[in-house]
This record gives sequence, C-alpha cells and structure tokens, in this order.
Amino acid sequence: MSADSPAYLATWLRAQGLAFDVRDSQAGDAVPEDLADFAALALLGGEMNANDPLPALRHSEVLIRQGVQRGVPVIGHCLGGQLMARALGARVVDSPAPEIGWHPIQIAANAVARAWLGDAAVAEVFQWHYDAFELPEGATLLASSAACPRQAFSIGRHIALQFHVELDDAKLRRWAEDDDARREQASRRCDTVHAGAAMRLDMSTRLLRQQRMADHLYRRWMAGAPQ
Repeated sequence: MSADSPAYLATWLRAQGLAFDVRDSQAGDAVPEDLADFAALALLGGEMNANDPLPALRHSEVLIRQGVQRGVPVIGHCLGGQLMARALGARVVDSPAPEIGWHPIQIAANAVARAWLGDAAVAEVFQWHYDAFELPEGATLLASSAACPRQAFSIGRHIALQFHVELDDAKLRRWAEDDDARREQASRRCDTVHAGAAMRLDMSTRLLRQQRMADHLYRRWMAGAPQ
C-alpha cells in the first residue's frame, strides 16, 4: 500500500470525526490480529496481485471474513475489492482489458446499486488495474464497464470496488507522474490505458464528481458500523 494511501478516505473520516488506524503491509506494518477493536474495515490497493502468496494478503482475507460474519462493515478499493472477492469464495483473474485512467462505468439498474452509488446511470471513475474479480455467491452486481464487466459488488453492508474512489489531488498527481514500465507497455496495445497527461486532464472537475460518489458510499458503508 506504500503508493496507495487512504487519500480522500482519510479526509472523509477526519471530517466525520472518526479515528482510524492505517496499516501498510508493504512497509512492514503488522495486520491486526482481529477486528475486536474496530468498527469498520477498509482495504486499499497495492502493486501486488491478490493471488500472490503473501501472508499479509491471506490474513487480510481472514479479517474480511470476520467482518462479514460479525457485521463489521467492509469496503475494498481495487486490490482490496479483489481480496474481498477471494475471501468470499470468488476468483481474481486477468481483467478482460486493463484499465488505467478515467473511465465510465454503468451503474446497474437495481435498487441496491442506486443506494450505494447514486441515481446516475453512468459515472466516470479512476481506474488502475490489470486484474479483476468474479462475483462471490450471494453478491449483487453494482456496476460494470465495457472493458471489465464486474466493477463493484455488495453483500449486505459490505462493498467491493474495482476502481479508486479514494483518489485525491495529491495521489492523482503522484500516480500521473509515475514512470511505470508495465503501464507504458500496456498503453501500446490497449486504448484503455492512459498516459499521465490524460489522467490530469480536467482533474479538478473529475475528482470533485468522484468524491461526491465517495461521500455517498462512505456514508452508507459507515452507517452499518456499530455505534
């Protein structure tokens, strides 16, 4: 998670007066043993594959299952959403096409999707992924895209996202300037992989729209937390 900070999620939690604890397993931080002292669980992104044999990833899946079993609301962003899928019995596979940059998603035409993501039929969100999740049993599909048909799912009070709704200005600028060899290679074969200049285009307006979605779904996520 070293390059994948909480960003706007941290800003939102502070604005609500909610204390939080950030653990960066890539930097050597220990993952919590259990969720006994936590009212909610958020998982962020990372450069690794969700299927990599890393102890921190497998223990994160244990925490996800605890959250679902105990009613502690869980949210996953990108890699975090993929770990949720794995923890709940679904596969994480190569995305039909990688997505990097700003891309539209189609919001599913069901009441659960509208409750989580709002009433718009289409939203533009920031993506950075090469892999994608399949749907766990009992999950409701919330959104899709032409390049990746499973963009978000929910199970009760828990939500998994393939995209980076936690993005803020500083994080976007850092990513746009990243000299990433894998992204450069993918951009030569996929029009769904954007360069840094395209990421920064109209970034203030795009971030504001995405953060309105984040406000909405973070409120719903935390509404399920024990008081």
